[in-house]
Amino acid sequence: MAVLAGYHPVVEALKAGVALDRVHIARGAGGTRVQEVVDLCRQQGILVRFENRDTLDRLAQGATHQGMVAVGADQRYSDLDDVASGARLIVVVDGVEDPHNLGAIIRTAHAAGAKAVVIPERRAAGLTPVVAKAAAGALSHLSVVKATNINRALESLKERGFWIYGLDERGEQAYHDVEYSTPTALVVGAEGKGLHLQVRNHCDLLVRIPMAGAIASLNVSVAAGIALFDWKRRYHQQ
Repeated sequence: MAVLAGYHPVVEALKAGVALDRVHIARGAGGTRVQEVVDLCRQQGILVRFENRDTLDRLAQGATHQGMVAVGADQRYSDLDDVASGARLIVVVDGVEDPHNLGAIIRTAHAAGAKAVVIPERRAAGLTPVVAKAAAGALSHLSVVKATNINRALESLKERGFWIYGLDERGEQAYHDVEYSTPTALVVGAEGKGLHLQVRNHCDLLVRIPMAGAIASLNVSVAAGIALFDWKRRYHQQ
């Protein structure tokens, strides 16, 4: 079952019309946020249950739930062929394992105008309640593709005319000097490891973020945000 923990993921799912089975709210919780969620549930015929907090803790699987957890159908991943059609920007995540990082990347990708995020099937974070919480509702508005093989996914995007840009500290060009071609696929690598060798080889261009300090690299979600919003700035100037 898909579980959304916390006010923002739950209310965004309700506003987006995501199919939910029920919403659990902590006993004794009140205020405008709770009333908003209750009203949205009533409008859509979604069951609301008031439960003890230990029940919500168990459902949230470690995510901070703020006294609110929604339960729906299993998360349905999108098909790459479907999301690639008409997309201007797709973000490909090469093996990010921290669910907070993945959620932050998904949130930023949606804010920057990406149509979808592609994640690997194995050895990487999936769509857990912690990811949904960190994404702050973005999963209700952005498609996620689970790829059996990231390299094949990149080849498929190239066949559809995408230009592949890999974010890598060894990149030939600084991110602010890149003239992005569209449609664009931006690839970000795993924490500490960066892009896998074969993934780097599938990129049309490797892009770096110049560092002024002694630390060689940024957190992957921060680096993704810098590159994505530079893409957004440049694209909307065209």
